[in-house]
Amino acid sequence: MSSDNKQSLPGLTLAAIGVVYGDIGTSPLYTLRECLSGQFGFGVEREAVFGFLSLIFWLLVLVVSLKYISYVMRADNAGEGGILTLMSLAGRHTGARATAVLVIMGLIGGSFFYGEVVITPAISVMSAIEGLEIAAPSLDPFIVPMSIAVLTLLFVIQKHGTGMVGKLFAPVMLIWFLVLAVLGACGIMKNPEVLHALNPAYAIEFFLHYKSVSFFALGAVVLAITGVEALYADMGHFGKVPIRLAWFSVVLPSLVLNYFGQGALLLSDPKAIKNPFFLLAPDWALIPMLILATLATVIASQAVISGVFSLTRQAVRLGYLPGMRIIHTSERESGQIYIPAINWVLYFAVLIVIISFEHSSNLAAAYGIAVTGTMVLTS
Repeated sequence: MSSDNKQSLPGLTLAAIGVVYGDIGTSPLYTLRECLSGQFGFGVEREAVFGFLSLIFWLLVLVVSLKYISYVMRADNAGEGGILTLMSLAGRHTGARATAVLVIMGLIGGSFFYGEVVITPAISVMSAIEGLEIAAPSLDPFIVPMSIAVLTLLFVIQKHGTGMVGKLFAPVMLIWFLVLAVLGACGIMKNPEVLHALNPAYAIEFFLHYKSVSFFALGAVVLAITGVEALYADMGHFGKVPIRLAWFSVVLPSLVLNYFGQGALLLSDPKAIKNPFFLLAPDWALIPMLILATLATVIASQAVISGVFSLTRQAVRLGYLPGMRIIHTSERESGQIYIPAINWVLYFAVLIVIISFEHSSNLAAAYGIAVTGTMVLTS
């Protein structure tokens, strides 16, 4: 049955929210914090807040909405997406020398994506659990063990397939996006001046004002669109139409509202930079937000895990990886698969990253490089 069948559209759209958009949907947990943390030489000042918000908004519009959702997703191979699919399609229209170059670029891009898949579960789950530092600073030593426990459970349930996982996670993720939107809207209402950052002139002014430093700051800005390559790679799991419908109707509006709500908070209280996402919520909602954020970051990890299963199957078919056991977990969707070998190699790689880096901020730079590398090679 086609992913785009109208009878299955509502269900597939909800499942896409639960699996495909988990990664990009949890970026508000850390993106603005990393942008304005002071590592680039400027603090929480009006020009920086407006500049970063404008850059984030236009990245979401131009890179995600225009490039990936509207353009790149047109390139599919029997419904499958991902950078190796793009490489294979492009190679059909080039000579031998150009094809060799495309293969090298595709494999490098795939390597960046594998790197992103290792970092995503670590940085996203740790960012959520680090919210405990606000509620109870004494729990800081337990952040790493708790992160490992949560991710262990996620990798164990992979064998049940993305269809089942999507059904379980979709309602949670829908609630997550609604909460993002409500918190952001409340923050904007307290300081509506922040909406001026929708004007791209503030992004341009940011580069003119901060000059050379602004270039390096882009490494933090791209954290807002982490998961966009997984969106393309997951196309075979749910189809184009459900993914597009979910983005424009739920995901994009919620992300924009929350980022601007955080920006409004920072304009009013620069000290909130220590964790603007959680401080945007009222005090009574902190514990529920910690629980919801942890669930959402587990889903973020699912988004890239699903994508890497698809990418691995493509690499095996093209002869770039040795044959391995691939389990089809759905009778209706051929793209829903589980690869035990990749699942457990990925699991142990994630554990090493968590134990080595210990804090989500330590992973931000590496994450930005992986995401940017994949996007550049896709272009």
